[in-house]
Amino acid sequence: MAEVKEFTLPDLGEGLTEAEVVRWLVEVGEVVAVDQPVVEVETAKAMVEVPCPYGGVVTARYGAEGEELAVGAPLLTVAVGADASAPAAAEGSGSGGADGVVAEADGADAAEDGGAGETSGAVLVGYGTGAPPARRRRVRPTPVPAAAAGQVNGVASGYGRHAVTPEVPVRAEAAEPGPGPVPVISPLVRRLARQNGVELRMLTGSGPDGLILRADVERAIGAAGAPAAAAEPSAAAASAPAADAGEVRIPLRGLRGVVADKMSRSRREIPEATCWVDVDATELLAARRAMNAAGGPDAPKISLLALLARICTAALARYPELNARVDTEAREIVRLERVHVGFAAQTDRGLVVPVVRDAHARSAESLSEELGRLTGAARDGSLTPGELTGSTFTLNNYGVFGVDGSTPIINHPEAAMLGVGRIVPKPWVYEGELAVRQVTQLSLTFDHRVCDGGVAGGFLRYVADCVEQPAVLLRGV
Repeated sequence: MAEVKEFTLPDLGEGLTEAEVVRWLVEVGEVVAVDQPVVEVETAKAMVEVPCPYGGVVTARYGAEGEELAVGAPLLTVAVGADASAPAAAEGSGSGGADGVVAEADGADAAEDGGAGETSGAVLVGYGTGAPPARRRRVRPTPVPAAAAGQVNGVASGYGRHAVTPEVPVRAEAAEPGPGPVPVISPLVRRLARQNGVELRMLTGSGPDGLILRADVERAIGAAGAPAAAAEPSAAAASAPAADAGEVRIPLRGLRGVVADKMSRSRREIPEATCWVDVDATELLAARRAMNAAGGPDAPKISLLALLARICTAALARYPELNARVDTEAREIVRLERVHVGFAAQTDRGLVVPVVRDAHARSAESLSEELGRLTGAARDGSLTPGELTGSTFTLNNYGVFGVDGSTPIINHPEAAMLGVGRIVPKPWVYEGELAVRQVTQLSLTFDHRVCDGGVAGGFLRYVADCVEQPAVLLRGV
């Protein structure tokens, strides 16, 4: 007899308490293997594919796409055991109890995919890995006695929310294949297209190799006269007062909500101050060109952001007061030995801060490689929660937006953030004569509880000296 097991939304780590269902990867009645991804969710920090710790037949799903679920809420139920591939395993297909399922044999039964008591391993917090993933199989309907069907349906319907089930039974016949894979990477782009009825196969991507970008989908939406995608109103929003004409309400949830909460807390708790200086970056740009030329045409290029990160780690070694945080409850300043540099990155999901671990132990080349990897992961939404937390100092290159200066909000609970403006040719007195040099503005926002202006000014001046004369770094080599 098959046993129906409930799989709840696991703890995704980093204190996350909820996630939004982006896309279901399995259907009710489908046979799944141990550790097979069954749903794609979006947390406040990253897109995550959630693997199921059981192998068997999916009997019910909970939560529609776009719905937020709390950690511990039911995700789906799975019929596991020796009879999971038999009609009895399909008793709770979730479509009303009238249809059962029979797995199509691949030389092994469903018990091999995950028998009773078979669970997965350290894939997510609280789960472990048992058997390797097996081949994914589809199922077809087969009649079963109504009494048997009600047995599992009673399990599936005994929760506070309604199970999300298909209107028609899942059949073994596969859908007609399309002309080929759709050239789109970002799950957010797919979701935007789904919400607005845009057929991705009809679009021509403007990205590299025809990659479909969010801008391509938005253009298609505008051409069709469709409104921009908006989050579905929640129950709380439904009970809110009606908006005035022309008023748009955007829920502060997900990543946007986390950013809002964190910035509010930073301004509420941290007495911040900002100092800035104009810097001649001509020599730094020349040093970067020399480094990349010395590496040869096939060697990875060193980015300007990597050089700035390397300069910051050297400055933090001289001024460790700024690599710290304040423990408000204990009323203590906590100085940190390791430097984990975060850098602000603008993505389709909003502003994120990927973290380069142990930046103080990396060379400029290693920093450049890791910065490039994290930037790519940020753009396609594949950053893990661990790659978005734990920074001790943040580097913010707002020059990419074409602006010169800023007074950024500190990334709580850090003690400082260095901002870098655009580098532009300007008149500059160089060696006693007026010349055109590549000038940028550096700004340092710091927590006035961890240090006074002398330390902050010394840090910023050292960074400026290294930018103007990169050879200054050689003293510490």
